[in-house]
Amino acid sequence: MGPMGHDHDHAGHGGHDHGDVLRRAAARSVKPLWIALVLTVGFVVVEAVTAFLAGSLALLSDSAHMFTDGLAIALALGAIIAANRASNEGPRTFGLYRLEILATLVNAILLFGVAGYVIVEAVLRLVHGDSSVEAGPMLVVAFVGLLVNIVVFLLLRAGARDSLAVRAAFLDAVADMIGSVGVIVAALVIAFTGWDPIDPIVAAAIGVWIIPRAWGLAASALRVLLQVAPPHVDLERIRADLASVPGVVDVHDLHVWTLTSEMEVASAHMMVTSGTDAHAVLDRARELLLEHDIAHATIQVEPDDHAGCAEVDW
Repeated sequence: MGPMGHDHDHAGHGGHDHGDVLRRAAARSVKPLWIALVLTVGFVVVEAVTAFLAGSLALLSDSAHMFTDGLAIALALGAIIAANRASNEGPRTFGLYRLEILATLVNAILLFGVAGYVIVEAVLRLVHGDSSVEAGPMLVVAFVGLLVNIVVFLLLRAGARDSLAVRAAFLDAVADMIGSVGVIVAALVIAFTGWDPIDPIVAAAIGVWIIPRAWGLAASALRVLLQVAPPHVDLERIRADLASVPGVVDVHDLHVWTLTSEMEVASAHMMVTSGTDAHAVLDRARELLLEHDIAHATIQVEPDDHAGCAEVDW
């Protein structure tokens, strides 16, 4: 933040360090992401081949979902590496932090596609009654898949708190664990009863279960891309807190948005009575914004007798 007038700066020194903190937090996820990626991609090949050989749609749906898991992990990894290495000099004044959000949106779109394909294929198999599944290979691969997903779950659990893209991959692993359990149940039913329709039924159930998760991821990503205020932020409370600073007579052009995971940004104009100490106003505004977990802010302080700072109505 700057002195009275048009000068701008961060909301205190903590704002300058926030990007470094974010990069360090994301960097901790790189090694677990690499391990999770190798495990996931390697197993997807085994699961997909077995699904075709065994004729199992449930296993195929689980392998397709695991493929999107692998892609989600790769996207998260690529976004973190690119964002951490990108300079914020030149035209990219915010670096490449938004890549993480775009990766999350791509993952959500892929999940919608997988869910739609599985549901349609399951309905067709049920209608035409052409299910014929070999339960043995299906059971073995589904069990191994469950173990792989548990390992990936444990690898990504810590990083899910720091990154939306890692959180998306983490939730994919959780979903896959449940999907693997469903495939195991279907394989056991087929092995002991010979009732093949359980396979497309489980596949359809997995597809239906994926949809709300994909919707949640897409909504979270779009909320960031549309620069909607974070759900935990009370804009009116922030406005009231800033307006309560001694010497402030008006707060306008208040905007709060999310740049990327765990990085909220704010900007505002604070009008003060002529002669008010701008430094004291800026210091108090910084303290108030930090109480709302906003460490990066641009505040413009305007004297009430200054006519050059017309409010922008957007």
